[in-house]
Amino acid sequence: MPSAALPSAQLPPVGGGGSDRPLLRLIRFPNLVLMALCLCLVRACLLLPNELLKALLAPRFGLLVVATLSVAAAGYIINDYYDVKIDAINRPSRLVVGRVINRRHAMLAHLVLTGIGIAVAGLLSPLLGLVHLGSALLLWGYSIRFKRVALVGNVSIGALTASLVLLPELQLRTGSPTVWVYALAAFLLTVVREIVKDVEDMRGDAQHDCRTLPIVWGVARTKWVAGFFLLSLFLLLTGTIWEAAQDRRWLLGLWLWLTVWVPLGLLGRYLAHADRRRDFSRLSSWCKWIMLAGVLSMLLAGG
Repeated sequence: MPSAALPSAQLPPVGGGGSDRPLLRLIRFPNLVLMALCLCLVRACLLLPNELLKALLAPRFGLLVVATLSVAAAGYIINDYYDVKIDAINRPSRLVVGRVINRRHAMLAHLVLTGIGIAVAGLLSPLLGLVHLGSALLLWGYSIRFKRVALVGNVSIGALTASLVLLPELQLRTGSPTVWVYALAAFLLTVVREIVKDVEDMRGDAQHDCRTLPIVWGVARTKWVAGFFLLSLFLLLTGTIWEAAQDRRWLLGLWLWLTVWVPLGLLGRYLAHADRRRDFSRLSSWCKWIMLAGVLSMLLAGG
């Protein structure tokens, strides 16, 4: 059931800067920029490396980006819509729905953006329409229920991230195996970050009957689960770097080693010793930087 808007006395005062920044926070604008960058690099560097401008300026690809970002923004809005009370505990300074934006307006924005995304994707192809419809339903289910169930919510977001990487391939059907490797890596790293975020948000989640991994299994066992996915990613990356070396793609191998492989090893070390909320907050941010480095590696992976 949707949580009622909190009384204004329970909400932190609105800081300076007007309403623009809260609105951008609501749709996670930096995340949307990273998604758009990922789509562009997958298409231009992994799938059509010899046709860069044509690949990026194609109208049908532009529509795919619009559809994808619309559904993603709608997903962020509906997540905040159902998490007003939890976010008031875990992230009070970042609360937008119920504080800056009326909850009914937030729901309307969600429905409009979702409709635009599914309709545009459906016009591109029935397959893309179904994928975007499935993504929208999964985001809704995540916001209402899945995120409160141990590991289910983590895997759901991981699957959505992997599908983002695969969308340009689903549109072009090139048969490239490289894009599937990137999709698997994105899935594994996202699951790690989502588990870390669950530990970070334990206090608010526990007060609202969530059954996330750290609440059900405890922090120590949860770190072992995160470690499993992290080790799987580490092994996948090791194989990728070895293959790059075999193909004499030294720049790609060096980039992956310095900006992804080494940070992943350090991430695993710090994860083992993390025991405070701020430790897990730093690990979550670290995962985002590693993901950005992985996305940028596509610039060297084409050809």
